[in-house]
Amino acid sequence: MANKTVLIIDDEEFFIEPIKRYFEGQGISIITAEDGLSGLNLAKSESPDAIILDLMLPVINGYQVCRLMKYDNQFRNIPVIIVSAKDTEHDRQLCEESGADLYITKPVNPADIYEQMKKYF
Repeated sequence: MANKTVLIIDDEEFFIEPIKRYFEGQGISIITAEDGLSGLNLAKSESPDAIILDLMLPVINGYQVCRLMKYDNQFRNIPVIIVSAKDTEHDRQLCEESGADLYITKPVNPADIYEQMKKYF
């Protein structure tokens, strides 16, 4: 998975940093955004290989970001992995309807995210 780039869209630095360190240790470049609109714009300008996306974000929420990416032919094949503290069946259904490839609940170990993400590379 070396030479891959992952975009993390999350507004909590304490969540981003351990993932960033772990993934960079695996040879994966990390770019980050702290709100949905910045994340969407960064995804479009940088074309990452995958996106780790929180649901509860400022400006545009994660459901909307996912839907906008997945319904755009240019970006629909970028895997979107939702990592959120929200853990209801309704949330999972909304993520599926938005086009998310995977749904993982927080708290989560960076190694677990990495292992789950490997199947998309």
